[in-house]
Amino acid sequence: MLAVLAHPIYRSLFAAQALSLVGTGLTTVALGLLAYDLAGERAGAVLGIVLMLKMIAYVGFSPIAQAFAGRFERRRLLVTLDLLRAAFVFGLPFVDALWQVYVLVFTFQLMSAAFTPTFQGTIPDVLPDEKRYTDALALSRMAYDLESLLSPLLAGLLLTVVGFHWLFVGTTAGFLASAALVLSVRLPQAEELDEAPFLQRASRGVRIYLATPRLRGLLALSFAVAAVGAMVIVDTVVHVREVLGLGEKAYAAVLAASGGGSMMAALLLPRLRTRLSVRSIMLSGGLVLSILPFAVLLRPDFTWTLVIWAALGAGMALVTTPAGILLRRSSHAADRPSLFAAQFALSHACWLVTYPLAGWLGVTIGVAHGFALMAIAAAIAVFFARSLWPADDAEVLWHHHESLEHAHLHVHDEHHQHAHEGWEGPEPHRHPHRHGALDHAHAFVIDDHHRLWPR
Repeated sequence: MLAVLAHPIYRSLFAAQALSLVGTGLTTVALGLLAYDLAGERAGAVLGIVLMLKMIAYVGFSPIAQAFAGRFERRRLLVTLDLLRAAFVFGLPFVDALWQVYVLVFTFQLMSAAFTPTFQGTIPDVLPDEKRYTDALALSRMAYDLESLLSPLLAGLLLTVVGFHWLFVGTTAGFLASAALVLSVRLPQAEELDEAPFLQRASRGVRIYLATPRLRGLLALSFAVAAVGAMVIVDTVVHVREVLGLGEKAYAAVLAASGGGSMMAALLLPRLRTRLSVRSIMLSGGLVLSILPFAVLLRPDFTWTLVIWAALGAGMALVTTPAGILLRRSSHAADRPSLFAAQFALSHACWLVTYPLAGWLGVTIGVAHGFALMAIAAAIAVFFARSLWPADDAEVLWHHHESLEHAHLHVHDEHHQHAHEGWEGPEPHRHPHRHGALDHAHAFVIDDHHRLWPR
């Protein structure tokens, strides 16, 4: 799996991602301390609002940002967003009111909502080979899990010698280093998109997503992950402190077990891909999330809690890590950033629902029964995923084209074999042209010529 780091461009991008994640992890710790410094015992409510603002930014702004992002050179856009994120974080140590925290955090998350899908959509173009891309996805998953394990440890070490405000400075340095690494490489530019109306560009990714059966299945599985994952994130502390009667170290160990299980699944993914289809791997992860949470009803001791949380982390990783493969298969290069933005927004919309639900269930019916109800929700989601995502998920499909006349930016591929009246300019170019009715087969994705999935 580490062989993919031999690719010089990807190696720099992976290092940039790792530095950004470490910086984000330091900010998470520092925000908690800043909230307590400003709000005291109301710090939990403040962090809840911050989390809500993050989800609103991700869900609402990501598709809109991608409608504009295709008009800019990728490297310049990513560097600019990194610099803006560094600037907003650098302002946090100087705030003295909660409204200032909310404004800076929200604008910071808006930049992340534009940065992350653009970054994710660039990797498939850097690594067009699916095996290498699978390795890259596994490494990316490990980076996220390592961040959740190492950032609190690094923050703890730094806090022994400096005040928590300096953690924001560390975050700023991480984003600046990330910008420098992205600036050091030449990135493939996305294919030029049509000058479609803004609303059409903003909804393009969601339209492709919802019209593709395998991606409708992915959305259902994303809800299963959000249902169980929200319980893990929100209610683990209650389970450890109230049910097990243990302290902060035990709480950290249980969360680390979840991250460790996720890392193990990511490490195994390239090997699993040689034996199983992506559909089988992801549905297996969903099955784990549908069954294992019921074990919490048995009031497991600390050791079994570690085992259960590790298995839940593995189940979530088996669903989320291969998602990029499906997005890559389901789009042309020009549409890929919009499709990654759609996945980013829709999956976070699931979390926007399940986060408050997990908190409410933990308070009203208890953590164990909350896990059981979320497992039922996950099972229903997995059932829909299995129904929506055909078992015979062929990439090459026979399909019929009706006769059509329109104008759009195009090259002379298999769908554009037409005569010109004079020279229409270099490809890709735009002019009115007609498509005759035909039946043929090729790798099928939803685009301007294929608006409906063939039956």
